[in-house]
Amino acid sequence: MTTSTLSPSAPLRLAGPGTGASSAPVWLVFGGVFAVAWLLVELNGGQFMTVDNLQNMAVRSVALGLVAVGQTIVLIGGSLDLSVAYMVSVTAVSASFVMQGDPDRMALGVAVTLALGAGVGLVNGLVITRLRINAFIATLGTSLVMSGVLNALFTNFTGSVPREFQALGYNALGPVPVAVLLLLAVVALAWYGLRRTRFGYHLYAVGGSAEVARLSGVRTDRVVVTAHVLCSLTAVLTGLFLVSRLRSGAPWVGPDGGYDLESIAAAVVGGTALAGGRGTVAGTLAGVLILAVVDQVFNEFEVNAFLKTLIRGVIIVGAVALYALRNRRDEEVF
Repeated sequence: MTTSTLSPSAPLRLAGPGTGASSAPVWLVFGGVFAVAWLLVELNGGQFMTVDNLQNMAVRSVALGLVAVGQTIVLIGGSLDLSVAYMVSVTAVSASFVMQGDPDRMALGVAVTLALGAGVGLVNGLVITRLRINAFIATLGTSLVMSGVLNALFTNFTGSVPREFQALGYNALGPVPVAVLLLLAVVALAWYGLRRTRFGYHLYAVGGSAEVARLSGVRTDRVVVTAHVLCSLTAVLTGLFLVSRLRSGAPWVGPDGGYDLESIAAAVVGGTALAGGRGTVAGTLAGVLILAVVDQVFNEFEVNAFLKTLIRGVIIVGAVALYALRNRRDEEVF
């Protein structure tokens, strides 16, 4: 008996990106949230639709947006990654430590961090697929290992990045910040990979049903490992962006940003299913922007930090509930 290899035209495509993967509803929600935020800020005497304000919101969305794209990829494959926050810290510290403010060492610093990211992603993927350890436990363990190493070796800011590297965090091409262009490029590449490549179809198939995908000829372990490597690499990009803004790396930049749970929240708000097999990076980008707009309104009204957390939690739970109801209705119609 020969084992067939899945192609984008194979029957398993029914479980792929064409099934309930539209991000249009999320963007409609974003439009509504944006309009309400604009109205509230203007009624409060503030200015919402200014170039500076829109640029600031966009730049503040970059760090979470990059991580959320990678998190979306692993979630679609039926996994998740809780190590991304410490991967951000490892990247920031490693880049500034290697570069030491020397422009000639920028390429080396970027190469080292990318290699570290690929290595951590590979470890995560292999632990999950080879040792059959739950992704939550596996990536939590990896994050604890990185936390221990960082806290043992570094207690404060270390090294520095050269002024030329800070262009990533502060320069703009016309009215568009360079960092925003980086985010859009990553989103575009991820969209193409998920919608137009064999890996994308395989990923949706594995997230929909790993056993069915395996029986259809998909190398499920390879798909999951690749997804985790890509997720870690997006965390590396976030770390590089943050260190370009801070000019030096510190071990707390990742955990303080809450990029592990925040990235999952953004993906879920953007319509990605925690159970796997459903989601789009375009929807995740909309989810990130929704959270950014809400935060901007919080800042405008000087909302208490605890109340911010409460409201964000309500938004996330509400989004999950709405998507669950919509999916149930679609299944009943089907």
